[in-house]
Amino acid sequence: MRALILNSGLGSRMGDLTKEHPKCMTPVSPNETILSRQLRMLYEAGITEAVMTTGAFDSVLVSECSRLDLPLRIIFVKNPDYAQTNYIYSIYCAREALRGQDILLMHGDLVFENTVLDDLLACETSCMAVSSAVPLPEKDFKAVTAGGMVQKVGIEFFTDAVAAQPLYKLRKDDWDRWLDAIIAYCESGDPAKRRCYAENALNELPEKQIAALDIGGRLCAEIDNPSDLAVVSAKLQAVERRTVYMCFSTDMIHSGHIAIIKKARRLGRLMIGVLSDEAVAGYKRFPLLPFAERKAMFENIAGVWRVVEQKELSYRANLEAYRPDFVVHGDDWQHGFQKVIRDEVTAVLASYGGQLVEYPYAEDQKYRELERRARAELSIPDFRRGRLKRLLAMKGTVSAIEAHSGLTGLIAEKTVVYQDGGARQFDAMWISSLCDSTARGKPDIELVDMASRYRTLDDIMEVTTKPVIFDGDTGGLTEHFVYTVRTLERMGVSMVIIEDKTGLKKNSLFGTEVQQTQAPIPAFCAKIRAGKKAQKTADFMICARIESLILERGLDDALNRAFAYTEAGADAVMIHSRREDPAEIFAFTEQFRAKDPVTPLVVVPTAFNTVTEEEFQARGINIVIYANQLTRSGFPAMQHAAELILTHHRAKECDAVCMPFREIIRLIPEDI
Repeated sequence: MRALILNSGLGSRMGDLTKEHPKCMTPVSPNETILSRQLRMLYEAGITEAVMTTGAFDSVLVSECSRLDLPLRIIFVKNPDYAQTNYIYSIYCAREALRGQDILLMHGDLVFENTVLDDLLACETSCMAVSSAVPLPEKDFKAVTAGGMVQKVGIEFFTDAVAAQPLYKLRKDDWDRWLDAIIAYCESGDPAKRRCYAENALNELPEKQIAALDIGGRLCAEIDNPSDLAVVSAKLQAVERRTVYMCFSTDMIHSGHIAIIKKARRLGRLMIGVLSDEAVAGYKRFPLLPFAERKAMFENIAGVWRVVEQKELSYRANLEAYRPDFVVHGDDWQHGFQKVIRDEVTAVLASYGGQLVEYPYAEDQKYRELERRARAELSIPDFRRGRLKRLLAMKGTVSAIEAHSGLTGLIAEKTVVYQDGGARQFDAMWISSLCDSTARGKPDIELVDMASRYRTLDDIMEVTTKPVIFDGDTGGLTEHFVYTVRTLERMGVSMVIIEDKTGLKKNSLFGTEVQQTQAPIPAFCAKIRAGKKAQKTADFMICARIESLILERGLDDALNRAFAYTEAGADAVMIHSRREDPAEIFAFTEQFRAKDPVTPLVVVPTAFNTVTEEEFQARGINIVIYANQLTRSGFPAMQHAAELILTHHRAKECDAVCMPFREIIRLIPEDI
């Protein structure tokens, strides 16, 4: 497509403003003239070729276009008889450069919004800019329309007409017919036909396929005199003060992002909201880059006016604070879990007159490949190991669910529940000795050796990316625990939890029903210190699990141990109870936090399971571990399936309680 810009007029009604240059060089803002604005907009819209007709001040105009140094190829055609003819003759002079082309035709004194140009170019047919939102002008163009199509254009029409502007997008067949009519007019020998409007020739065509593109009240106006200049400049200033808001969660900017940013900034000053780390981690995956770096990344993109933090998936707080004129988003949120967010955005915008603009979502294989590579980064041990600490810093409270195989690890990794426009998922995985032993049909007495448990851990970590908390039982002998720490740290585990018991391990669920011996405080502190000394990075965490409440030794004993263990270097403390009433857990938390507001607290609410994560967070608890629910739910389901087959002597009845295997296979990464 070529642009045709008509700049051969004298501009005499502008008075002294056009004494030394053509009208198109008149400033309309502190930084732009009509000409520079038009050419910049054409370039940004992807048009690289233009034909420009000239007349008076021909050399001045050519020099100015050269000075602007835009990557546009401009063919200049001078109308030698510009003082005695109209622009119909200028088009005739340029006919050789215009035939057989899609044409964007505009007068050189026309000022219009980016969105007007965008809509014009997006129209599938030939079209002309008209406006039903403004009164019919007395002396300017009007278009007679019928069925959404332009029938006639001129200054004399008032019936069935709307205001019109000399801004057209013309398909080459439609344009060639009009050009032929223009040539016939100019070669007729009648001087009057060289002084009329080019639209006179258009009106004589028997068939016109030019749609009337209604631009409403948007800016699109010619500047004929100083009064017009003042009005248009004021409107343009208001247009350029408009703000546009977009929100991003990405930590990798690709061409799809740049494309929509370019579109958005054509609407006004572009403000980008960058989702907080906490919001991103809950919405999709842990961010590769922290918020500060993602914010800086967008601040360095050309055309971005301002970058702010968006703390939640909900836009409400930022929309109410900044009141943007436009919100821009891909059309992918019209359905699915984000529709709730979209509905909220439209409601807030409607409350003050803002507008939602949606562009087609960029779906491309290379973008999926970038996401796959990002997930691969998250699984690298050195990156995965430090994520638990970063999540605690971001969110305050994180949740973990047990996994005892690669498949249950994938369930922990990929299970997402969408609520109120947001997403909830587990932050980490708990590799439980109880569940690992149970999956092998063995008692939870540290019978499964560490080598076997490492194989389970390796199976899970090979197919997942989330942080891992490892159940280290008692830690064994201090000398052995040192090597356990080194191995887990090297594998990328974030935390090991060891309990303060000695002797043959008995599961805490039995409490005082079986003989269990709690380790002396000095001995357990020595084990913690040895483990901390053995680790190589600051990311790895050792959590001391206190069994005092399980063994009914009282709150004071639990607190004494907690403070001793943290003094010995424990990075976190787990307080355990088998009572359904969480009162003793809350009492411990309150008294511990009074003295130590920093050290993370861990709970496993298997017994006191009525407490929500929000309640735990309000009381200062940082890690909530759902320690055995996948195991406990999986075995009854498998047993029920086996009973159905035995009862009915076939597998048909069992299908109703079975997930289709293709759904299970979809959990498994293809790149293993």
